Amino acid sequence: MGTARYGLAGAGTQTAGLGFGGYGSGTYLTSTEEYDGSAWTAGGSLSTAKGNLGGAGTQTAGLAFGGFTTVTSNATEEYDGSAWTTGGNLGTAVRYNAGSGTQTAGLGFGGYITGAVANTEEYNGSTWSAGGSLGTARYSLGGAGTQTAGLGFGGSTFSNETEEYNGTSWSTSTAMTTARRALGGTGTQTAGLAFGGQTPAQSSATEEFTGGSVTTTASILTTS
Repeated sequence: MGTARYGLAGAGTQTAGLGFGGYGSGTYLTSTEEYDGSAWTAGGSLSTAKGNLGGAGTQTAGLAFGGFTTVTSNATEEYDGSAWTTGGNLGTAVRYNAGSGTQTAGLGFGGYITGAVANTEEYNGSTWSAGGSLGTARYSLGGAGTQTAGLGFGGSTFSNETEEYNGTSWSTSTAMTTARRALGGTGTQTAGLAFGGQTPAQSSATEEFTGGSVTTTASILTTS
């Protein structure tokens, strides 16, 4: 990436990825970068510098929500492939939250306010509304899937729990092999991927979720 950082959010695919916000060089960042499958290039900046935020959508229809600036944020921004504009605010300001889905059917869940929360909110492209709560309140969890077939896994405090969302409620599913938080997540509810994180040591483990079972892959991240 052009800018080293942590606590950023991501969206998109392996050949059309999006990374935005985060913390680097002693400050919160507005910078956005786009990935084409081989290299990162600068995109339009977030309106507000923030880290530990939720992300969803695609490279040309991205969604950024929640996070931390000088305070915990309820703001939402939408990306059109070149610039960010203001979207509808979350019902509850939250940071260390997970996200999945699209810009017009987004899902935000979990996070931290004064402690771990089980909140779930659904976005329709303009407004957020309350969804079913997670079975276990947690923050710094991984997310994948869609608004009606979501996946949440890991999180505080070094959890291996997995939950599936059906558009109304969350249900417990197969636990990860490695309990961890602050991990990456992508894919779908039946083909999810969890990687990296804190165990509390830095982890290079990668696990695949196939909608009822978890497999620890032979391939691990090069860097924990």
